[in-house]
Amino acid sequence: MSGLVAGLLLLAALSGLLVVLARDPRRQVFAMAGNGLVLGLLFLALQAPDVALSEIAVGTAVTPLLFLAALAAIAMDRAEGRAEDQAKDGAKDPAVDTAKR
Repeated sequence: MSGLVAGLLLLAALSGLLVVLARDPRRQVFAMAGNGLVLGLLFLALQAPDVALSEIAVGTAVTPLLFLAALAAIAMDRAEGRAEDQAKDGAKDPAVDTAKR
């Protein structure tokens, strides 16, 4: 086994560990993209260019973008829910009712 492959295997293990240990979902997505890039380079070093290209396209670009879109949708949904809750709470507040009269 060449030194390059051994180094990439070690880097793949470390980047996979970073994905698992990251607590923030956005950091996990970026760590996962880095892991996909390292794995793509590993496949390229192992002389599998078609698998490397697929891993770089899917593991580094498409999947992280889908996760980021899902995180953005969740954040927008939570913000809308908070705005609706505040609007409902404001209508029930007696101080607001007396101020309107």
